Amino acid sequence: MKKLILMLMLFAPLSIFAQKFAHINSQEIMQQMPEFIKARGDVEAQAKTYENDLKSMQDELQRKSDEYDKGKSTMNVTAQKQKEQELQTLYQKIQQAYQDNQTALQKLQQDKMQPITAKLVNAIKVVGDKGGYVYIMDTAAGIPYISPTLSKDVTAEVKAELAKQN
Repeated sequence: MKKLILMLMLFAPLSIFAQKFAHINSQEIMQQMPEFIKARGDVEAQAKTYENDLKSMQDELQRKSDEYDKGKSTMNVTAQKQKEQELQTLYQKIQQAYQDNQTALQKLQQDKMQPITAKLVNAIKVVGDKGGYVYIMDTAAGIPYISPTLSKDVTAEVKAELAKQN
């Protein structure tokens, strides 16, 4: 029994070295995916629309504020308070629109990216299964060091798998 345990302990390190490790750069892969490029364009276009809407609201606020400043001296106290309240309401409306736009953009980005990320993860799993890898690490995730002799870069294989899926 002791000999069996000794043999197992002796050969255990060899099985560790037989394990295969790989790494990818997911950012490099994603930036070349047509779906990602389209999704990024869609999000940027929506952001530009929101930006233009906010700019027009800010311009309107500025115009009304300038009108108020010019006519303030001729207004009675009640009219001044009413105009100030209108300006304050418009300012709050702009702030709310900004927050709503940010939330909508985050949701849009998440909705657009979820299927793209799922497709990438699926391709990584296929490459991992085919190659018999124990781990495929993502260098874009901030891993400070990956040994090029102990870990294979399978970025090209994942790109090829994604091309097959299209």
